[in-house]
Amino acid sequence: MEPTNENSNNREEQLAEAVGSKKVRKLDFRLGGFGAAVPMLFFVIWAVSTSLLNITSELGLVLGGVLGLALGLFLCKSKWENYAQGIFDGMAQPVGVVAIIAWFWAGMFAQVLRTGGLVEGLVWLGETSGMTGAMFTALTFLLAAVFSTAVGTGYGTTVAFCTLMYPAGIAMGSDPVVLFAAILSGAAFGDNLAPVSDTTIVSAVTQDADVPGVVRSRFKYSIVAAIPAFVLFLVFGGGTAHGVDNQAAMAMMHEASNPTGLILLLPFALVIFLALRGQHLITSLTWGIISSIPLVLIANLGTLGDFIRFNPDSDTIVEGALVEGISGYMNMAILILLIVAASHLLGLGGTMNAISSALTRWIRGIVRRAELAIWGIVTILNSAITINTAAEIAAAPFVREIGEKYRIHPYRRANFLDAVSSALGYIFPWSAALLLGWTTISDLKGKYDWLPVVSPTEVFPYVFHGWFLLLVMLFAALTGWGLRFKGKAGEELKEPPQDER
Repeated sequence: MEPTNENSNNREEQLAEAVGSKKVRKLDFRLGGFGAAVPMLFFVIWAVSTSLLNITSELGLVLGGVLGLALGLFLCKSKWENYAQGIFDGMAQPVGVVAIIAWFWAGMFAQVLRTGGLVEGLVWLGETSGMTGAMFTALTFLLAAVFSTAVGTGYGTTVAFCTLMYPAGIAMGSDPVVLFAAILSGAAFGDNLAPVSDTTIVSAVTQDADVPGVVRSRFKYSIVAAIPAFVLFLVFGGGTAHGVDNQAAMAMMHEASNPTGLILLLPFALVIFLALRGQHLITSLTWGIISSIPLVLIANLGTLGDFIRFNPDSDTIVEGALVEGISGYMNMAILILLIVAASHLLGLGGTMNAISSALTRWIRGIVRRAELAIWGIVTILNSAITINTAAEIAAAPFVREIGEKYRIHPYRRANFLDAVSSALGYIFPWSAALLLGWTTISDLKGKYDWLPVVSPTEVFPYVFHGWFLLLVMLFAALTGWGLRFKGKAGEELKEPPQDER
């Protein structure tokens, strides 16, 4: 029997409601705006607690996000189905989807470069340079900065350089604490500046800014922080007392070096060029991937199976660098959707309005105070949430709310959001990046018994680039250095538009 048109229309309406075509505009919570903030607050407390206990992980943070959203359900006075729809509406926001797709492409590109041996090429540069001690530490900072800018992942840079450059640096007489900090500093540099970095993408998308313009506008902040950091690595990076005069260490460094891997700097340069010329991020990364693979094959740096292969005996069936590039961001993709949903609830429950009202009373129309408020919000959330991209998305609505009210240009807002997040994401002993590097070095101890393992609490004062970048942005907020306003057509203005004076 064929369904009637009336029944068919009813089912279509039910389906439309199920997929969320009817957006929720407002939710009422017990405890008001504070009740709406409970899901996000629970996640922050969960993130800080697991970090301090050294049991943090992306999947563990996903659980914290789920539990936080579930807890908010019991504080909602509105219909529970409206609360659930509010979660779906938040997840459907473009910021989360755009970030996830960009991560998948950037992850594939990073894994292709890593599989092809770009890191081994950079190790060769360090070996042939003849630099030892502090000079090698400073060189490691520069190479890590170049690599992270190329691949757009500070975490990937941390793992790769802790695996290869850290043992090499110890063999060359570098101080282990400062050497580890140099790797983290280089990773933070690229995380902040790379057009294909997840933090760059999120900061631009959440503030309605284009990636090429954001990167060009933030270059001055990155360089101003990097120069004194490089000098301090030259001063403190040597440590003959910690050096290892060990033939096994030198042999390991020699085996890990391969100058041919430097050929992959060409696709890196191509991606940077296309991104800065205004090409879409997906377009730039696609050209980077399809130009890298033939170079790897021609230079005999790998096989096609290194990039994609089918293995019926494995859990994933499909393996290789391209798959690893995507799978490496799966947990993060879920986490970001949960955080975006929790942030959306802040707006539905009135938390955003309450915070904005309180800040407005303190700011009193003074742009300098508005930028200090932005700096403070991003700093606090990054101090609590261990993954900088997650903290960035949590802070983004507040940055946008304040910035738009005072006509601060989207580039400027994105720079505060990204620079502070990239800096603090590699500084604190409980940060995910530092713990990731520490775990990587600890695992290497089983392979190299001569390798010193330093504690996270020893390292954080020496992550010079991170500290300088944080201070540079504080200086910019206090003095107005680099401040630009948004004109009627979106252009950058040194003075507020006439209608805003």
